[in-house]
Amino acid sequence: MKRIIFLLCLFTSAHVMAQTDTSSIVVHKDPRIDLLVKKQIEINEVTTRNARRFVPGFRILVVNTNDRNKAMNAKSRLYQEMPELQVYLMYQAPFYKLKAGNFKDRKEADDYLPTIQRLFPTGVYVVRDTIEVNPDPSAN
Repeated sequence: MKRIIFLLCLFTSAHVMAQTDTSSIVVHKDPRIDLLVKKQIEINEVTTRNARRFVPGFRILVVNTNDRNKAMNAKSRLYQEMPELQVYLMYQAPFYKLKAGNFKDRKEADDYLPTIQRLFPTGVYVVRDTIEVNPDPSAN
């Protein structure tokens, strides 16, 4: 019986000593994993590009009319007078809505409001809208 207890203690102490060994572990990574990670980054970039392009903001509603010619003339005039602003003409039956600018906050839009009101004295005001963060000027 003493021998069994002695052997049990011997194995237990050997097991404890084996756990305190500080040998290092080497992990070999397959180089294809880096290619997969790079590919996933590219996929994420493409799929989230449009979501990052549009954010909540403000625009100035310039014209809200059911006369298409009036809306087109206002768009041309706004392009001539303020070429730095992006202009958006949308049709929501039965109205044409001409909006200008991509303003991140209301103060930016309020700064442009008096200038546009001089060109179009009635019905011009700031509205909440989804704006483009980096609009492409060649798109319009």
